Amino acid sequence: MRRRKAAANAPEAAPECLCMGMGPRLTEMLRCRSEQAAGHLRNARLEFLKAIRAMIDERIEHLSAKGKKGTAVPVE
Repeated sequence: MRRRKAAANAPEAAPECLCMGMGPRLTEMLRCRSEQAAGHLRNARLEFLKAIRAMIDERIEHLSAKGKKGTAVPVE
């Protein structure tokens, strides 16, 4: 534990996060966006959600079709 703290205090220490500190940078960049950029991001979010919905619908159809296998047997 002491080594980690010492390494973190060193000026050339690499960030421990795999994203290399991009999270806060992206957050700051997105705060300073124009109305045009906000519109594009809103549309992208909607399209992403529609894609997820389409994948879920396809999976539901696939699972529902499995239960319809079989043949009708007439009973006397």
